[in-house]
Amino acid sequence: MNYILQFFRLFHISWVLVRHGLDEILFASHLFRPLHFLRWIAFWRVLRNKNLNHGVRLRRALIDLGPIFVKFGQILSTRRDLLPDDIADELAKLQDRVPPFPTDEAKRIIEESFKRPMSELFREFSETPLASASIAQVYTAVLTDGREGVVKVLRPNIEPVIRRDIGLLYILASNLQRFWADGRRLRPVEVVHEFEKTILDELDLMREAASAAQIRRNFEGSELLYVPEIYWDHCRKKVMVMEQLHGMPMGDIPAIKAAGTDMKRLGAQGVEIFFTQVFRHNFFHADMHPGNIFVEDLGNGKARYQAVDFGIVGTLSHEDQRYLAENFIAFFRRDYHRVAELHVESGWVPSDTRVDEFEAAIRTVCEPIFEKPLSEISFGQVLLRLFQTARRFDMEVQPQLVLLQKTLLNIEGLGRQLYPQLDLWDTAKPFLEQWMSEQLGPKSFVKKMQKELPQWGEALPEIPSLLHSLLKQARDGQIPLKLNDESMDKIRREIREANRRSIATTTGIGLIISAVVLLALDGHAQPMLAGAPVLTWVLGIAGLLSLLSISNRN
Repeated sequence: MNYILQFFRLFHISWVLVRHGLDEILFASHLFRPLHFLRWIAFWRVLRNKNLNHGVRLRRALIDLGPIFVKFGQILSTRRDLLPDDIADELAKLQDRVPPFPTDEAKRIIEESFKRPMSELFREFSETPLASASIAQVYTAVLTDGREGVVKVLRPNIEPVIRRDIGLLYILASNLQRFWADGRRLRPVEVVHEFEKTILDELDLMREAASAAQIRRNFEGSELLYVPEIYWDHCRKKVMVMEQLHGMPMGDIPAIKAAGTDMKRLGAQGVEIFFTQVFRHNFFHADMHPGNIFVEDLGNGKARYQAVDFGIVGTLSHEDQRYLAENFIAFFRRDYHRVAELHVESGWVPSDTRVDEFEAAIRTVCEPIFEKPLSEISFGQVLLRLFQTARRFDMEVQPQLVLLQKTLLNIEGLGRQLYPQLDLWDTAKPFLEQWMSEQLGPKSFVKKMQKELPQWGEALPEIPSLLHSLLKQARDGQIPLKLNDESMDKIRREIREANRRSIATTTGIGLIISAVVLLALDGHAQPMLAGAPVLTWVLGIAGLLSLLSISNRN
């Protein structure tokens, strides 16, 4: 039954494409290519509205096909290096100008969610939507306490539509994985699974509100990014209310320039925000298309971004985060050998891959783009060439990184609009080098020691008794060990040595932490401890010598 429904859905998609005069897309597919001759005798070509350009017809078709297709159009709209201007301009309208659903329906959803009439929730509520997107609709309102707010309401009956299209994507992905030569490497079923989790999360506005609150805390007091306050008393699964922003829309470049904004600085801030979210916070806004970004004028040429719509956020595992950072740094340094090594170490390419051949292939793709401004680089084209290289070396798609790749493309699209001469390498490289030094430097070591010390403190005293218990069980025959006197003497020596190492480790760590505490107190320690700087060095060196004595014994 499910396959029958999906067949009718495929038929509906085909009909929508034909109805909007996009039959060339349909007949370019493998399924319909043998019927290509029908284009020239088909009746629908006579009915086509010739006054509508290709971009308008494509936008209308995506809207008719539903939210998943609208999302696809939103992503494409930021890739002006891949699309003609007329198509990019039309697809940009999908960011906040999808046909709205009736306001009375929105009010009904709000009253059902709160089990209260609108008059008890809002002093004023706009009758016309501020924006209408694929998943939800947005209104301005004034709360009963006088605060200005923005009300986001889910589209009615949106979940069944999304689940239907996801089911279709699974069918297409499973067939691709089964019959396509590159199916196993591209892992389309896993990619669809990641996409399913992402888009279904968007249907819970309480989750979005929590994500917004987290990013707001991460950038508290920052001049890079401002996130509106969430009004928690007015949030439910299908309704979310937050602070109203008054920034300039990201798409209104003339207004941003007219405010005297330093466009180069603003473009660099966008890159810094991306890397800060991905590496320092490990929690990033993954839907940063122009419809979700505003610019706040701070005066004197300064500005900061304002972000909304946190339905799609991403995180990375520590391993992926580390490999990505090292890849970026090696890439910025043009150390293609290290890039190739990292891909093998991370398992992104097979372990038997020849590093020198992979290095040469990466160099061929990447070297031509260095020392060029953003306006002369097409990352879309670079990605296409990298995909060709990946196919040759059997590199598998990493589904957990798909959101990050999408976000990076969005950021590049924003940068291209704001300041096309922006040098991405000079902007990103210092940030990543600083982050890596923090991960590997003394501060990171002390931080990890502080985190692990309580567990060590609990475990170390137990080690002698555990060893004693183990040896006692062996002596009493409870553990079938055959040990001669020489073996027993060796075990006793190892126990004594373990005790000495435990004492030396505890002493060394304690001395180093004491030194760090004194260093952190800095000037505050001077009135209390004369010669505190000297004491700090003495404690630190003593701690290090204690730890070194352990390694020398080993």
